[in-house]
Amino acid sequence: MRYDDAPEGASPVEHRTGLSQSMFVPLDLEVDFEAFYLGHHEVFHAYAEVHFGNRETAEEVIHEVFLEIHAGWSQLLSAGNLEQGAWAIVRRIVHNRLDAEGRGPAFVINGPIAQALDTALVMARDKLQKMESASGLYEAIADLPDRQFEVIVLRYVLGYPTAKVAWYIGIDDRTVGHHLRRAKERLRLKLGLPETPKKPKHKGVGA
Repeated sequence: MRYDDAPEGASPVEHRTGLSQSMFVPLDLEVDFEAFYLGHHEVFHAYAEVHFGNRETAEEVIHEVFLEIHAGWSQLLSAGNLEQGAWAIVRRIVHNRLDAEGRGPAFVINGPIAQALDTALVMARDKLQKMESASGLYEAIADLPDRQFEVIVLRYVLGYPTAKVAWYIGIDDRTVGHHLRRAKERLRLKLGLPETPKKPKHKGVGA
């Protein structure tokens, strides 16, 4: 695999994704790997940028991610779990970098999470806002199990629809919904919030 950081002769990947010309870009890629790169770079980069809070670090980290994915491309394909395997690499490299820097996730996008949880926990709005101001919400999200954390970030932080979240991580829509419900319940308990009241069942005519 060759690399080129010169503006001239930029690869199709660089041209179509708008990558910084300061980044080393792989050339002569396998067609299936290039298709995977083009289809996943955006969401992998967004995931990393949410964690690090700046584009430059996110680019560096996701460049490292794709180098590792490419190095193990044949094994990932033969294992039959390409999406899950790739996301495992993303999570590991992102969190290893955070650990090396001795800090937690940046979570710089602070609106969608609160709004989504407010909808699910309408009776706890005031308490949630107070806890959010003390970063309790973000700390609780960071402590979620991997898959729950992943769907919360993709769905509520990055704002991807359920179907897109399912496609990115290789599970079906109902499984995404299951993980979201489990995650929100775990957050509710962690933050000490009351249960959302259940809607009353309406009896049918003549009941």
